[in-house]
Amino acid sequence: MSSAQQHSPEPRWLSAAQLRAWRELTIMMSQLPAVLEAQLKRDAGLSYLEYYVLASLSEQPGHSLRLSELAGRSNSELSRLSHLISRLERRGFVRRVTDPSDGRYTMALLTGEGLAQIVAAAPAHVAEVRELVFDVLDDADVDALRSIAERVNVRLGGLCH
Repeated sequence: MSSAQQHSPEPRWLSAAQLRAWRELTIMMSQLPAVLEAQLKRDAGLSYLEYYVLASLSEQPGHSLRLSELAGRSNSELSRLSHLISRLERRGFVRRVTDPSDGRYTMALLTGEGLAQIVAAAPAHVAEVRELVFDVLDDADVDALRSIAERVNVRLGGLCH
């Protein structure tokens, strides 16, 4: 055994409170997307990722984004996003267009049908999010949740990409 192995620091185990919080968080992270996916499929015929992509496009000026930027926003590999965009194109919800500012890039453009779909899907989805998450929180909890999520997201940075 080398001296480095003999002197390796003890693992920093989670405290009982941290372990309980971690377990609750992991349960929430696995259950919430599944419940939201089921609601979106039932009420709008969309997957959670399809909804997120359409919503992201609807919030942009000109209802368009470069595919590479959209992949980053949706935490999706570009190849996976490309397949999803193809499905949305077949449904008439988006079109691929060349980026007018740089022809080397392809953009996803939300169509009128896609905008109508997201406008129709949003109220039920927001109601589900409100019921599952925000109706059980007070204003201080919402502020704490935002603050916690921001700090963890900063720490995560671009680790997934």
